[in-house]
Amino acid sequence: MIEVGGDGRMWLLSGPTSSYALMLTDRDELLHLHWGPRIALADAEALAAQPAPQERGFESPLDGREEYPVEGGPRFVRPALSVRTPEVRGTEWRFVEAARDGEVLKLAFADDVHGLRITLRYGMRGDVVERDAELVHEGAGPAVEVLRADSAAWTLPERDAWRLTQLHGRWAAESRVERVPLAYGEHVIGSRRGHTGHQHLPWVALDAEGAGEEHGEVYSCALGWSGAWRIAVQKLPNGLVQITGGTGHDDSGQVLLEPGQTWRTPVFAGLWSDGGFGGASRAWHAYQLEHVIPDADRVRPVLFNSWEATGFDISAPQQLELARRAAEMGVELFVVDDAWFGARVSDRAGLGDWTPNPERFPGGLKPLADEVHALGMQFGIWVEPEMVNADSDLYRSHPDWVQHHPGRRRTEFRNQLVLNLAREDVQDYLWEQLHTLLSSAPIDYVKWDFNRCFTDAGWPGESYPQRLWNEHVHAYYRLLDRLRAAHPGVAFESCSGGGGRIDLGVLARTDQVWTSDNTDPLDRLAIQHGFTQIHPARVMAAWVTDSPNVQLNDRVSSLRFRFVSAMAGVLGVGGDLAEWTADELDEARSWVSLYKEIRETVQLGALYRLRAPGGGLSAVQYVRGDEVVVLAWLQAQHYGEPAPRVRLRGIAADAAYERVGTDEVHRGAVLLHHGLESGLKGDFDASVYRFRRVRP
Repeated sequence: MIEVGGDGRMWLLSGPTSSYALMLTDRDELLHLHWGPRIALADAEALAAQPAPQERGFESPLDGREEYPVEGGPRFVRPALSVRTPEVRGTEWRFVEAARDGEVLKLAFADDVHGLRITLRYGMRGDVVERDAELVHEGAGPAVEVLRADSAAWTLPERDAWRLTQLHGRWAAESRVERVPLAYGEHVIGSRRGHTGHQHLPWVALDAEGAGEEHGEVYSCALGWSGAWRIAVQKLPNGLVQITGGTGHDDSGQVLLEPGQTWRTPVFAGLWSDGGFGGASRAWHAYQLEHVIPDADRVRPVLFNSWEATGFDISAPQQLELARRAAEMGVELFVVDDAWFGARVSDRAGLGDWTPNPERFPGGLKPLADEVHALGMQFGIWVEPEMVNADSDLYRSHPDWVQHHPGRRRTEFRNQLVLNLAREDVQDYLWEQLHTLLSSAPIDYVKWDFNRCFTDAGWPGESYPQRLWNEHVHAYYRLLDRLRAAHPGVAFESCSGGGGRIDLGVLARTDQVWTSDNTDPLDRLAIQHGFTQIHPARVMAAWVTDSPNVQLNDRVSSLRFRFVSAMAGVLGVGGDLAEWTADELDEARSWVSLYKEIRETVQLGALYRLRAPGGGLSAVQYVRGDEVVVLAWLQAQHYGEPAPRVRLRGIAADAAYERVGTDEVHRGAVLLHHGLESGLKGDFDASVYRFRRVRP
């Protein structure tokens, strides 16, 4: 809902529990008024009527109070917008108009010297505020260079102290929670690698009064962008806190706007919650399930992926044998990973040549896909379209198609180079290759990988090569959108060496994401704990792989522990089924069957993090309607002490809950206040607990 007050110069956006208010002064300064619990229009007008802050000493009264601080004028904060022409730098705008586009508020400003029109957009979906900015060169003068155009600036209320939460990591250790006091100055996170990155998810949260998992005010912001990005959290000298974020990792230039051209930023979304970090997470999950993720109301199938079983040494008969074992286990989607194409016998060759290897798959992929379908499963493949090996037919034909700088060494990581997807000829080639591939066989699923960061992001011959950074991502989005439209039955998974490309932008175009290459079930508990701070279990792919975990740490864990760990999201299996014993296959079949019974609750239900992973007991709960599922893991039991009881959340205190599969009936109040006896003991124990509400 959008309300207008203050003689048409004040706006109030309201969701179910929160409001966002802003106003325009008589000097065309766009000031922030309120972001927090829901208020009435009269409350917002009272805030607008308060005396304006006065200049004191050497500080600007605008700093920390503007909705979108630009470069220039009496400001010293980090600007959200920085532009220049050969003669003039910065922005001095005048207000043009306010308009409504459905439930989106559009505030337009003009810089007459640059001929630039700047439109700030505000929308509210649930309690999530979506913001972005649009720049249009309406003049006839020189091109305007956009050094930086952030999507939004978020202003927090005055508090004595703030605490910052972020998700940091690296390959195989993504999405780990870090929570620290916010010091004066700037705290900057981001990626200069060309993709979202393993190092940080583009999300931050701040609380000021010791918020917990289920109590306290939490402000959080998430950027919908899958390339290089930056979020800066500033604690200013006056104690105010402001957050800016957008594309690009620095201010070196993003686009050169010629007369008539338009540039629009991605969405930077914000959320206020008074339900602690758990309440904020559930609000983010609901927002993504309703407004971001395609077909989010459909549960994702149990998959098998062949990578850890076969690596680069694959063949059609071998894959078919794995498929038979997977089908007997109850798997619903069989995925052939790397090495089905070109001369791909190692990671040194074949990337870019997206046709089946004629020796390994003599009839192409269709015969295997048909066999997989006959077994009752869907069929999927792995691709990495944005990359190329030097040892490939594509590179030999088009060495100019990769990102590079003239006269400089072409750096290879993982024996790969990055295709310059900003080029239209590269886009046309990839469309033709992938469209032909998806048309050649009954393919239901594509795992789209991105294993190589940008290093030599040059574009010889292009007059403004800096635009490569953003254009690559836009081209990736267009290609995905086009493929989805042409092949509506195909699901896509975003993978980037594990969790290197996970954000609201890619989630708007994919059905699930590969959370991490780390499939160790214990490590995964912490990774999944961080991932669910912002993203729902519905997109969180997790595999059961072999023990010992030879990929990373040689840790030995029970099949029970591995399955319950992976059942916290979208269940997959990635072990070498040819080496599993009959008993292991039987046990796996029972776990897969159980997961199918609970997955609607797990994937689509409200998620409660009951106990964070550490050295002892951890647990997660899901609630959907009358169904309740609890997953619990015990890393180690110490001194013979029993595991602590697990207190449930999100259920009715005055209701009774039957433990499914037993004669036990539990009172909601008891489960909430005294907890559930897990019965776990020893090392690497785990279990699934199901409850169903039976009477009020």
